[in-house]
Amino acid sequence: MTTRRALFSAAGAALASPALASPALAAWEPTERYPDPAVVSLDPSFNKYRLPAAAVERLWTGARWGEGPTWLGDQRCLIWSDIPNNRMLRWSETTGRVDTFRQPSNNSNGNTRDRSGRLVTCEHLTRRVTRTEPDGSITVIADHYDGKRLNSPNDVVVKSDGSIWFTDPPFGILGMYEGEMATPEQATTNIYRVDGRTGQISVAANDVNRPNGLAFSPDETRLYVIEAAASPRNIRVFAVAADGKLSGNRVFLTVKPEETPDGLRVDTDGNLWCGWGMGAEGLDGVRIINSSAAAIGHIKLPERCANLAFGGRHRNRLFMPASKSLYALYVNAQGVAGG
Repeated sequence: MTTRRALFSAAGAALASPALASPALAAWEPTERYPDPAVVSLDPSFNKYRLPAAAVERLWTGARWGEGPTWLGDQRCLIWSDIPNNRMLRWSETTGRVDTFRQPSNNSNGNTRDRSGRLVTCEHLTRRVTRTEPDGSITVIADHYDGKRLNSPNDVVVKSDGSIWFTDPPFGILGMYEGEMATPEQATTNIYRVDGRTGQISVAANDVNRPNGLAFSPDETRLYVIEAAASPRNIRVFAVAADGKLSGNRVFLTVKPEETPDGLRVDTDGNLWCGWGMGAEGLDGVRIINSSAAAIGHIKLPERCANLAFGGRHRNRLFMPASKSLYALYVNAQGVAGG
C-alpha cells in the first residue's frame, strides 16, 4: 500500500506545508483496496467511466486556494494557479515534484492552451487575459472592453477556430485576498469572445449573473457556463452557431442549495465533470453530469474542488486542484481538446 507519507515526499517536499495537519487532510488516506470507495456511481451509466484498479491519489499539498489547471502534454506537466499566494505551480509527471512556474502571477486564476499550444491565463490583479509565448514573453489578449477595464477574468476556453472565450465576474476585485479591491467598470458581468484571426473582443453573452467556469460540448454546438450568483447556483447552456454567436440561454441544471459547482470540463461523450463542494459534508469533490442533466457519478475528496483538467498522454487522467492540494485519478474517459 502506498502511504500518505510516501505520496507527499514523492510530490514536491520542497514546497512542504503544514496543511497536512488540518483535520480533514490528516484523516484522508489512500484506499487500501480496489475499487476506490471514493469513486461513487450515482447511476449505472457511470460504471463504464470507472477503472476498477484506479484510485484517487494526492499528488501534493501546500496551496491556499488551487484553481485553473491545464495540461501541457509536450512538457508532461500540469500548470495550475494558487490565487492568494500569487503564483502558478507546476507538477511534473516525470519527477512527481512540484515547483513554482511563475511568481508573481498577478493572482492568476483560469488557464488553458490555445490551438498552437500556448498557455492562456486569466489574471485577477491586472484584470486581463494573457498568452505566454514560446520564448516566455507575455502578450495581452484582452484587458478592456468598450474603453473600460474588465472586472477580473476568471476562466477561459479555446474553440477549434482559435477563438478565446472567457468569463468576467468581479470576484478578484471584491477584496484583497485574490486580487485588489476596485469598483467594477463594466455594467454587466459578461462572457467574452476574442476572435482567433483578428483579436477583436466582443460580448458573447451579458445575461449570466457572475459567470464562472465554462466549457464547450464535444461538437462545440453547446456552451456550458456556471452561474455563480444564482441562489442556488445554476449551470446554464447556450446554443453555439457556426459563426460563434450564442443563443437560447437556458438553465441546464439547478443544483441543491448546499451544493456549489465551480469549474468544469467535458469528456468526449458529452458528460460534464464539475468541481463541487463548499456545502454539506461528503459533497466535496467532482460531480459527473450527463448531457441530459442527470448526475451519474461523484468523486469524493476531503477538500472542495474548484476546477479540474484532463491530462496525460491519452487525456484520461483527471487532475483535481482542491483547496490546498492536488489530486489525480485515472478514468475510462477522455477530455475534449480546448478545455
